[in-house]
Amino acid sequence: MNIVELDHATIRIGGRDVLADASFAINAGEFIGVLGPTGAGKTTLMRAILGLLAPSAGTLRVFGRAPQRGDRTIGYLPQVRTVLPDLRVRGLDFIGSSMHGERWGVPRLSHADRAMIEATLDAVGAHELSQRPLSEMSGGERQRLLLAQALIGNPKLLLLDEPLISLDARHQEVAIGVVRKACRERGITVLFSAHELNQLLGTLDRVLYLGNCQAALGTVEQVVTAPVLSALYGTDIQVLRADGHIFVMSRGHDMEHADHLHDHGGHEHGHHH
Repeated sequence: MNIVELDHATIRIGGRDVLADASFAINAGEFIGVLGPTGAGKTTLMRAILGLLAPSAGTLRVFGRAPQRGDRTIGYLPQVRTVLPDLRVRGLDFIGSSMHGERWGVPRLSHADRAMIEATLDAVGAHELSQRPLSEMSGGERQRLLLAQALIGNPKLLLLDEPLISLDARHQEVAIGVVRKACRERGITVLFSAHELNQLLGTLDRVLYLGNCQAALGTVEQVVTAPVLSALYGTDIQVLRADGHIFVMSRGHDMEHADHLHDHGGHEHGHHH
């Protein structure tokens, strides 16, 4: 069964089409990198999968049916990190509060719950965060905590919106490794949006490029080509391959790195150049 399927779907936000007449299907257990320029609709697509935004035309199916808000089988790490309500909360309790839907009351955790949280924190390299309050964590540490939170409860589909933004290069590799391992071991389907293709090259099954209201889904070899990306971006794109890296160039500029220049709202970034 396709986990996510768009059939001639048009998704509009604020009166403009973000995706127009898009059709593609994502299979169970696939790790999909979602790429494309800022404003191409990466976040909007995830919100639609979560049932927060209905297509204005065509159909979007998740697990073979219309998306359902609050679907517990979907783990989500939003790009816009809202200010966390109580920064005195310890990491363990923050994650525990999300497990049973109690949100901010500190829940009574069973031994099994606690073991699962500890294992998930270990997996994202955040074990030491369980006893620390959120107020004492850096942006990168909170990010790892949020990644652990998204993995709790064994979701079948994981939507990660720019999960690497506030991490330095070493922690980016760790985060990608954690998600890849969870995906493979638990058969989780992952949509992982990023600015940069290269970090995900060894991990991706397929890549979903969004641009100009269109979507191109396929292997890196199929999609990351001058003709496909030129059509998507509506401008002349060159794709250069060197030393196992891929560079997407427009008029001599590396498109992906140019994208890093916009403000991420005060997140720590820029460590990985």
